[in-house]
Amino acid sequence: MKDRIKELKEKFSAQLGTVYDQKSLEELRLAFLSKKGHVSALMSELAKLPGDQKKEAGALINSFKQEISAHFDEKMEQIRKAEEERLINSAESYDESLPEERARGSYHPITLVQRELEDIFGSMGFDVEDYSEIVDDYHCFEALNIPPYHPARDMQDTYYLSTPNQLLKSHTSAAQNSIMHKYGPLLKEKGRPIRAVFPGRCFRNEDIDACHENTFFQMEGIMIDKNISISNLIYFMKTMLSEVFERDVTVRLRPGFFPFVEPGFELDIQCLICGGKGCSSCKDSGWLELCPCGMIHPNVLKYGGINSEEDPYEYTGFAFGLGLTRLAMMKYGVKDIRTFNEGDLNALSQFVSK
Repeated sequence: MKDRIKELKEKFSAQLGTVYDQKSLEELRLAFLSKKGHVSALMSELAKLPGDQKKEAGALINSFKQEISAHFDEKMEQIRKAEEERLINSAESYDESLPEERARGSYHPITLVQRELEDIFGSMGFDVEDYSEIVDDYHCFEALNIPPYHPARDMQDTYYLSTPNQLLKSHTSAAQNSIMHKYGPLLKEKGRPIRAVFPGRCFRNEDIDACHENTFFQMEGIMIDKNISISNLIYFMKTMLSEVFERDVTVRLRPGFFPFVEPGFELDIQCLICGGKGCSSCKDSGWLELCPCGMIHPNVLKYGGINSEEDPYEYTGFAFGLGLTRLAMMKYGVKDIRTFNEGDLNALSQFVSK
C-alpha cells in the first residue's frame, strides 16, 4: 500500500505542475477524489487487506487524501489570483470619479404602499402577519359566517383547485380565523388586544377593465378587545389615510353587507385622479371603493375561539379589507389597474423607494 500511495503522489505532483486553469484543475480533482478516482480505488484495495494491516493502510490513505485536497485548494487560489491579475492588466484605463452607469432597480408600487402601511400600522401596535395564497373552504368561507348554501358565495367567482376544498384565496379575510387562534390566548390570559394586519394577493374571476383585475392585493386588519366600537374603526382608518396621502382626503362611510361583519360598511375615497368629477378609474362616479369594513360578527368571533356561546359579546372587534392595488392607484395617479400586472418597465421603473 505504501508503494502504491508513493506512486500516486508522484503522479499527482507531476500532473498538478501542468495545471494552469480551473477546468484542468477540476479534471485532475475528479481523477483523484471522485467516486471512480484513485483514492476510491485505494479504499477498495483496503477492504481486501488482512485485518492487522487495515488500520495502518487506512491512516496512510486518509493522510494522502488530506494532502492532495490541501494542494487543490492552494492551486485554486493561485489560479484565481492569476486570473484577477490578468483582468486588471488587460483592462482599459478608467476614471474613478465617473458615476456608475448601472441602471437602478425599483420596487413595485404596490410593494411600496404595502411597506408604508406596515410601518404605519406597526407604529399603532399592529402585528404584521403573512398567510398562504392557497386556502381551504373552511377558512375562506365557513369560518367567516359563509356556509356552503349562503348566497354571498355568488359575490366571489372563485378559482377552485383540483384538490378537494382547496382554492385560491379570494380575500385576505381568509386569515382571520388563524390569527384569532394564534393571538387569542394572549388576549384572554394577559389582556393583550389582538391587533394584526395581514397583506396578501387575492384572486377572483373578474371582468378586467380599468379598475378591476383577476389578481389584486389587499391588506386585512383586525382589532379585538373589550369595548371596541365603530369609533375605534373610524379613528384608525382616518389616521392611516392621512399618513398615506400626506394630505386631507374626502371619504364617505356607507352601509354595506358582508357576512363576517355586523354592521358592515363601505369606506369610499373621493377619486384623486379626477378630483371627484368622474373618470374611467372610478367608473364616472367620482368615488372609489377602498375599504370594506365593520364590526366582526359574533359567529366569526366564536369560530375563532374568542367568545363562547354563553357570552358571545365578551369581546368585540372591527375588521377591514384595504385594497392595496386601488390605494396605489390613488397615491400614484395610475389610471389603469392593469398597469401593475403588465410588467412594463417603462411604467414601473418610475417608482423608487424612500
